[in-house]
Parts: sequence; C-alpha cells; structure tokens
Amino acid sequence: MREDDRPAGEILVVSGTGTEIGKTVVTAAVASVALAAGRSVAVLKPAQTGVAPGEPGDAAEVARLAGAAVTTAELARFPEPLAPATAARRSGLPPVRPAEVAKAAEDLASRHDLVLVEGAGGLLVRYDDETGATLADAARLLAAPVLVVAPAGLGTLNATALTAEALRARGLDCPRVVIGSWPADPDLASLCNLADLPSAAGAPLLGRVPAGAPALPPGEFRARAAAWLAPALGGHFAG
Repeated sequence: MREDDRPAGEILVVSGTGTEIGKTVVTAAVASVALAAGRSVAVLKPAQTGVAPGEPGDAAEVARLAGAAVTTAELARFPEPLAPATAARRSGLPPVRPAEVAKAAEDLASRHDLVLVEGAGGLLVRYDDETGATLADAARLLAAPVLVVAPAGLGTLNATALTAEALRARGLDCPRVVIGSWPADPDLASLCNLADLPSAAGAPLLGRVPAGAPALPPGEFRARAAAWLAPALGGHFAG
C-alpha cells in the first residue's frame, strides 16, 4: 500500500505484430471502456516518431477519441517516421531506455487506475541502439501483461505466433489479442483467422475494432467501444 493508502493502478502494455495495424485505436477503445466504468486512465507513449513538435501524436489521438479525462504522456519525440532507435540516432537526440519507461509508467500508476503503455511498431522494435532494448524489456521490468494488436488478414497467424513466442521466451504474460482493424467486408482468410488466432497466440481473442473506427465522432466511438472488447477488457464482445 502506498503512503496515501492508494494501491498502484493496473499497467497494460499495448504492442503490435507490426506497424499501422490499429494499436492507437485499440488503446483508445480500452481507455474509453475504462473511463465509462469510472476508472482513471493514463496513456504513456514512450517514443513518438514521425510527428513534428506541436503536432498531435498517438497519445493525443487516444485522448481525442476516448475523452479529455485521459492523462497523456510522451517520453521522447523524433521527427522522422522510423523505428525509435533509428529516429533517435538520426536526430541526435537521446534514445528512450526501458528503465525510463518503467519509471514513468509506475509514476502514472500511482495516480491512475489504469495505465496503457503504447509501443511503436512491433514488440521487438529497438528503442536504443546501444543496448538493443525493446518494448519487451520495459514490459519485463514492469512485470506487466501485454495486449497484442494484430491485423485481420493473411499473414497475421505467423506474426502473432512469433510475437507470442517472443513474449514467452522473456517470461512475460501470455498475450491478449485484439484485431485492430476488422474489415467491413472480410475475406476468407480474415474469417478463418477469427477461429485460428487464439491457437496462434495461445490466448483468447479479446476483441476486434472495426475499420474506420477512428473516423467516428468521438461520442459515437465511446458509445460503441464496449461492443468491440471482451469482458476481460471491460466490454461485452462475445466473438
């Protein structure tokens, strides 16, 4: 118990099997459902790349969709849309290290019920050239579960299985999987993947966010978010 008798909040790391597959919108959906349940929420983006100073980044997009009550934090911002370690090296700015991510997440958890740590790209994208540190290293320091965001279509089973294997090799909690962009007209591979993803991941599928969800008016996004996520994430998605 902390000095103010408030227990530390839950920390959930959000990673992906790759880039541009819906990590931010899934993070926003989880935040929306938690806020609707009366929980306080913070979103931590360790390294924001490809965004100029003053422009809204991924954490700001989560707050736009989920609501201004979300606390947002970035540890570093690099202008080029590259892997964090590469972007840091090219910009001449210091890289983000796992201990910094863990410290920031724990500080936010001392003041919030839920802290969502959104990675950049896939699980093993490097944040630091010198040590080769990744989001997995920060998750290990935090002993935090990892929510894996996967695409719907062909190729996702292999990428999800590799991510799950990398997590388990590091002693991390088995992944929870959410599809980050479910197509309005799914093809055969996407439909089959609904049944096959849990086997590839070794964990249940905990939701699917529809393609186009970020374009919804924020109020509608918040009203619909619970339908996209399973009860384990606070929603009522049933598969």
